[in-house]
Amino acid sequence: MRAMWKGAVSFGLVTIPVRLYTATESHDIQFHQVRASDGSRIKYKRVAEADGQEVAYAEIAKGYTAPDGRTVILSDEDLASLPSKSSKEISVEKFVPAPQIDPILLDKTYYLEPDKAAVKPYALLREALRSSDRMAVVTIAVRSRMTMAVLRVRDEVIVLQTLLWPDEIRTADFDVLDGVLEPSAAEVAMADLLINSMAADFEPNDYADDYQEAVEALVERKLAGGESTVAPQVDTADAGQVVDLLAALQKSVDRAKAARAQAGGGDATSAEAASADSNSDADSVGAAAEEPATKPKTARKRSAAKKAG
Repeated sequence: MRAMWKGAVSFGLVTIPVRLYTATESHDIQFHQVRASDGSRIKYKRVAEADGQEVAYAEIAKGYTAPDGRTVILSDEDLASLPSKSSKEISVEKFVPAPQIDPILLDKTYYLEPDKAAVKPYALLREALRSSDRMAVVTIAVRSRMTMAVLRVRDEVIVLQTLLWPDEIRTADFDVLDGVLEPSAAEVAMADLLINSMAADFEPNDYADDYQEAVEALVERKLAGGESTVAPQVDTADAGQVVDLLAALQKSVDRAKAARAQAGGGDATSAEAASADSNSDADSVGAAAEEPATKPKTARKRSAAKKAG
């Protein structure tokens, strides 16, 4: 595993240098959208909702939509001016009874690995958490944003688990539960009897992802039976030439129209200028067709994650 964050746990006068590792990973089956005839991958363009025009990366900005529907454009400078945290400290605020932490608040999970020189205080904190049946409520800044988290023990490792903010928890309001009659004592006793008859320890390995196994088996059968295809190679150079050629032709048409408009229908000098412009653009079209187009460089910027993840 590769550490995603390096800092220190601080409680009282004790500081424990640690490294943070992502504790979980998803094994969801990933399907791609392809053309059924040859398996060629489907790509999507970023277009403006107002007119359907494709938008270049350089023209894309971050926008916040207000409750009244108005949109505020936020520049990189605006976002840079916001408060940000760059502390490399996991600061323990308090130790609370573990049952007080509602599991619905728990979000992303990370392992904490101590430096070799800090193994002893790490083990001390681990045993204190385990023996007291408490969690340490902490604050941590990851990717420039402060968030709440808790420290708890799993096996022999201290785990940091980020918490959702209270306003991120939805309220369950179901009218169907209004006015429900309380179950009778006999019904509760029967339910308790059923629960006791089915009581057992939880063993995650007793369960399997049968959907993933079925998909993998299906794919293996199709591969073994020769039911596969190799998507055709994309000639990026030719694709670039087509785009540049169309752009040059459109530019030629636009300039010729502008020249005719200026001519007013009878100005020979303007007409000659329009012809010259068209010839010039025709030359540029030929050049675009003869020379390989240069693929534009793009840089995709990711916004700061709302929480560690």
